[in-house]
Amino acid sequence: MGGICSRKRDQHVVEDDLHRGISGRYCRSGSIKWSRSRSLRSKSNQCQCPGGGTCPSLMDLCINRIREDFHKYESFSILPRDISQQIFNELVDSHCLTEASLEAFRDCALQDIDLGEYSGVDDNWMDVISSQGLSLLSVDVSGSQVTDNGLRLLKDCSNLQALTLNYCDQFSEYGLKHISGLSNLDSLSIRKSSSVKPDGMRAFSNLFNLEKLDLERCSEIHGGFVHLKGLKKLEFLNIGCCKCVTDSDMKSISELINLKELHISNSSITDIGISYLRGLEKLTTLNVEGCNITGACLESIHALASLACLNLSRCGLSNDGFEKIAGLKSLKRLSLAFNRITDASLVHLKGLTNLEYLNLDSCRIGDDGLANLTGLTLLKSLVLSDTDIGNSGLRYISGLNKLEDLNLSFTTVTDNGLKRLSRLTQLKSLNLDTRLITDNGLSNLIGLSGLVTLDLFGAHISDHGTAYLRSFKNLQSLEICGGGLTDDGVKNIREIVSLTQLNLSQNCNLTDKTLELISGMTALRSLNVSNSRITNGGLRYLKPLKNLRSLTLESCKVTVSEIKKLQSTDLPNLISFRPE
Repeated sequence: MGGICSRKRDQHVVEDDLHRGISGRYCRSGSIKWSRSRSLRSKSNQCQCPGGGTCPSLMDLCINRIREDFHKYESFSILPRDISQQIFNELVDSHCLTEASLEAFRDCALQDIDLGEYSGVDDNWMDVISSQGLSLLSVDVSGSQVTDNGLRLLKDCSNLQALTLNYCDQFSEYGLKHISGLSNLDSLSIRKSSSVKPDGMRAFSNLFNLEKLDLERCSEIHGGFVHLKGLKKLEFLNIGCCKCVTDSDMKSISELINLKELHISNSSITDIGISYLRGLEKLTTLNVEGCNITGACLESIHALASLACLNLSRCGLSNDGFEKIAGLKSLKRLSLAFNRITDASLVHLKGLTNLEYLNLDSCRIGDDGLANLTGLTLLKSLVLSDTDIGNSGLRYISGLNKLEDLNLSFTTVTDNGLKRLSRLTQLKSLNLDTRLITDNGLSNLIGLSGLVTLDLFGAHISDHGTAYLRSFKNLQSLEICGGGLTDDGVKNIREIVSLTQLNLSQNCNLTDKTLELISGMTALRSLNVSNSRITNGGLRYLKPLKNLRSLTLESCKVTVSEIKKLQSTDLPNLISFRPE
């Protein structure tokens, strides 16, 4: 189905990167980026024009002009570093940087090089990257063709603090030795690399300032953790989806006394391995999703009094041993999704009054079990999808007035049950992926004016039902896939000018008129109208959507050439489109 359908009935639970057990996608784009702001179009750099629009700053105008004519310049090294950095970032973001144009940035003293997933990056690029010398603080060349020689070139960048080599498989264990001298590194990420082996991990032993190490999906690291014992500053370790990791590796990890976050999901860890973690008194996050553990390991987890985030999803747990959960009073996030627990286990959650996130997806719970959640007044996110929850159970959560995110997909909740949600005035995201909600059900949500995200995938929403959506003045994301909409229904949606994401895919009766109707929704950054009757002729209506970054029109009568033409002439920020 590609980008047409946003969701499948049996898809895995997806949480944020720090708390999920499996990467968002089994592909390169699931990597964690070295986080920093690179936007050149922030509101702080803009001013209001008399006509009500925003004027770009003089700096923005200069940089944009240089970017347009960048091929005319042989070097930017004479410019102040911050300006060179912004020009570099602009070229990367617009996919205009090439090996030839990169040469202009030699010796520019850039601080941040983010080329993760960028096409064509190899050792020749590393030569220019390393020329930044002592100024260089972070490098991301994920998915590149960098070899041992490319890593060797970084030896003079001794101030480097963050290095990301995710999905790089052209270097060897020998190449890793070249980074052993980068003693100022505090973040190192080498996801899904067969080049990381036990002996090669010896290079990590000299990185005494390392705080974060990400080796997710590295398949040959068993036995290499003995080289990490001296890393007393290490606070974050991700070895999720590494089936090679066993209980003996946990014994070495237990000596990392300052560890705060440990991700060992989908590994070969058992209850014995978990028992080695008892001494990690500072551990606040533990992710063991998909591990072969039993309720007996909860005795060991119970000893981790500082735990704030615990992911036990997909572990096949039953009610046995769940009384130990009650002792984890510091928990703020708890995921129990896809386990065999019943209402009897929910009794032990009563005292976890600090919980802000609770995931019970696909657990064997019903309406009566929700009575145990009434005291969890700090809950902001609650996932009840694929459970036996119905209208009756909603009365127990109607008093959780801090709830911002509620997932009721594939439950037996109907229109009548939605009336109980009207008291949840802080709700920002509501997922109703079910075929039991109709137009009338939307009328029960009118009081939830603060909704930011509304997902009605698979619901029976007609053109008439979209009239109720006009009340959600703050809505930023709306998804109505396969709801039987026509152009008439879009007339109501176009009034929600706050929308930044709109997905109307699989509404096969939508025509070019829909694009004309939404042409005034200039805040849109993502638009999906796949499986509709839209043609090349309708693309002209998208010209005013200057903020559009993602456009999906699969299974429509549009051509790649026409979309590219629109991109080049009118949609400068469009970086992702389908068909492509």
